[in-house]
Amino acid sequence: MTAVMTLAREERGDFADFLADLTPQQWDSRTLCGNWRVHDVAAHVISYDPLSTRQLIGRMARGLVTKGGANAIGVAEFSVLPPDELVALFRRHAQPRGLTTGFGGRIALTDGMIHQQDIRRPLGLPRQIPAERLRVTLDFARWAPPIRGALRARGVRMVATDLDWSAGRGPAVTGPGEALLMVMAGRCDAMADLGGPGLPRLEARLRRG
Repeated sequence: MTAVMTLAREERGDFADFLADLTPQQWDSRTLCGNWRVHDVAAHVISYDPLSTRQLIGRMARGLVTKGGANAIGVAEFSVLPPDELVALFRRHAQPRGLTTGFGGRIALTDGMIHQQDIRRPLGLPRQIPAERLRVTLDFARWAPPIRGALRARGVRMVATDLDWSAGRGPAVTGPGEALLMVMAGRCDAMADLGGPGLPRLEARLRRG
């Protein structure tokens, strides 16, 4: 098992523990993912690991002609499961498999970390993310195609104040590594936790999408 895959496994285990402690009301609460509730986000995160290669290809094909693509199909299929069954799936697939093992496990690590924060932020339940996991995710989020973090942060230098990480060129945007990650992932909610002379430029770019 690679070092990054170990980090992904640990992140997924933490996600499962977090979900297991939520109340029914919290499972039905809003998230930073548009119309998705907590239940939907959890379903999305784990919806790829149980698939065989044939099932994955089938979902991707159907996603080409489905509003919301393959992700919407996965949420529709797995959000019908009750919370305890979703948590059990997280534990059963603590070791990522299939699509989520891409880039040495970085897909599972990054997707899980961002989506856990998509849930935690609206619920007011912050966490201390292990620095090693966060550093790997910040690096990956800059160039991962679905996130395009470096594009969103073009023209500024992102500087974490709680761990040894920085990237980019230009006036500085400073703040916790978690907030930098969420902004690179397009979550405007995290802008309130950032500062620095580059913040107006970053905010204008983020607001434009």
